[in-house]
Amino acid sequence: MTETEPPELPRGIALAWGVAADPQRGPKREMSVEKIVDAAVELADAEGIGAVSMAAVAAKLGFTPMSLYRYVSAKDDLLLLMQEQATGLPPESHLEADGWRDRLLALYEEQVLLYLRHPWMLSVPITGSPITPNSSAWLDASLAALESTPLSADERISVALAVTGDARWCGIVQAGYTAQSRGSGLTPEEVAVREATLYDRVITADEFPALRRAIEEDVFLSPADPFRFGVERMLDGVAAYISTLDRGEPRDPAGEWVALDPAELAGDRRLREAQKAVREAEKMLRTARKIERQTLREAGERLAKAKKIG
Repeated sequence: MTETEPPELPRGIALAWGVAADPQRGPKREMSVEKIVDAAVELADAEGIGAVSMAAVAAKLGFTPMSLYRYVSAKDDLLLLMQEQATGLPPESHLEADGWRDRLLALYEEQVLLYLRHPWMLSVPITGSPITPNSSAWLDASLAALESTPLSADERISVALAVTGDARWCGIVQAGYTAQSRGSGLTPEEVAVREATLYDRVITADEFPALRRAIEEDVFLSPADPFRFGVERMLDGVAAYISTLDRGEPRDPAGEWVALDPAELAGDRRLREAQKAVREAEKMLRTARKIERQTLREAGERLAKAKKIG
């Protein structure tokens, strides 16, 4: 039996861990991976991720793009290093919180703040686990917070990912409102009022009864944080599950990944056509039901008017 060689670290990950080979040629001392990443992060913070290119970063540093490629050979590697630097290490302050729940909430809040400080991070595609020092430190902090619980390794990673996902979703929405506020010149409160007004114009009780009731209860103008409520209730569920384990009850079996059918992944033409036909049929059904509701409402109005006249 022969031992298989471990896979070679991709260049970007090797750079993040400081184990990549240094360039043999290039500007002496004036250039470094750190300076390149610093300049790229400054550009992204000021102008968004779309402003970041090898040429733009080189111009900011006063060098040619080819000089950068000797240090960072691909833009994907640069994006990885930018994300790593902006992420930083989890603050030590979360260790001052009592218990696993408060520590996770502290980490959740800090992750949301990361996205608000560097909203461009939300535009960097997720292509797998970010196997970099700082990102690993955040995951380690979440898992460490749960070590005192009876949760299994699979269950601890599930909770950690749920908290991270909630923080990212909150960051996406808040960053979107901030961008809309800057672009429109409106305050975030004025943006919310405009959004509520638009909903009020298009959402009818006949077609979307539950959403209409929510609008009439001013849900889109509420100062309450729906994301914090959601993460708190998720942790309620984790706490309740831990209680069952403490009582010696059996663990819940882990579910399987949600996955597409292999035929859909392969881009099967007949399957795409069938799915399109289903979507068209569903659209026609919604339209027919809308006409039905409108007809019933108009008939009811006519009947009420006739009774009033009679």
